[in-house]
Amino acid sequence: MASIINQWAVICIVLSGVALVVGVTFIRRGNRELHMRFMLLASGLATLFLILYLTRLGLGYEKKYTGPEAWRSAYFVLLVTHIFMAALNVPLALGALYWAYRGIKSAGSLSQVDSVPAARAAFDTHRRWTRWTVPVWLYVAVTGWIIYLVLDRFGQLSLR
Repeated sequence: MASIINQWAVICIVLSGVALVVGVTFIRRGNRELHMRFMLLASGLATLFLILYLTRLGLGYEKKYTGPEAWRSAYFVLLVTHIFMAALNVPLALGALYWAYRGIKSAGSLSQVDSVPAARAAFDTHRRWTRWTVPVWLYVAVTGWIIYLVLDRFGQLSLR
């Protein structure tokens, strides 16, 4: 069961990363509605990933690196930075979502954002948060995929 949970966790985080990139693309093109939808999808999938990941760990499913010794240091540097940035990403993403929510709440709708000063201020803060959140989130997603692929090839299942 844990291996199936692991596969679904990987699918969720891959789709979350794709939704993040698509959402960023939409806001750069000025489409606030589709940006919001894809960012909520990315956030939901990332949350589902976290739930599945913690469930998998709770079931005792772990893979230990057993690959080439020459790669061990690089793998652990990647793993440690991934874990640190993943922990940092949670409050960053929550902050970005909070300020977007405040902006929409103040404006009443996305189409009114520019005409309501409190909404514009909230979205300006949202934008400042996302300048950090998006690169961190992408780093975590990409390094997570790399770690998964490395452990798929060079990992040994370790059940606690």
